[in-house]
Amino acid sequence: MDKKLLISFSGAQSTGKTTLLKKLKEHNAHINFVPEVTRLIKREYGVDINEDGDEMTQALIITEHYKNIHKYKQQGRSTILDRCILDGLVYTWWLEERMQLSEWCYDYAAWVYRYMNKYDVIFYTDPVDVEIEDDGERSVDEVFRNEIIKEFEIHTKFHDNIVRLTGTVEERLQTIQKTLKEKGLDINIK
Repeated sequence: MDKKLLISFSGAQSTGKTTLLKKLKEHNAHINFVPEVTRLIKREYGVDINEDGDEMTQALIITEHYKNIHKYKQQGRSTILDRCILDGLVYTWWLEERMQLSEWCYDYAAWVYRYMNKYDVIFYTDPVDVEIEDDGERSVDEVFRNEIIKEFEIHTKFHDNIVRLTGTVEERLQTIQKTLKEKGLDINIK
């Protein structure tokens, strides 16, 4: 029997997360898949996201990540999240640095970031050789993306539960399959 895991993807925009999630979802009905928090918050509350976000945006996003940790850790089956609190922290940091958000907002993100160990695995999608793709919602600003990537690179070094995904889509899927098998969860990648 499969072990119940809380799994997340993490990384800058346009690094392949959605592509991997779609492929995994096609072949793994036994796993709960949760769509991206940022787009959910944008739709539900009508707030701006990415480099146009503000304190309200970030507070809502951070709260949703916090809720996801607790909600899906309690479920009876494995869950894969599109993003996690690491993403919330990195984007909040960028907004605080560039947009002068109030200090409480970053402090709140840092407080929730303490729960990083609740994720069994976080797959960090390496940005190398992945072009920015305009889907109408994600930012296509290269400077913004590169600054976000730089901050992710700093934070991914501090956690044992982060696995870097590199290579082609197929190579990344094989890494996911191998990593999850080692943790007790069998998944299909084809």
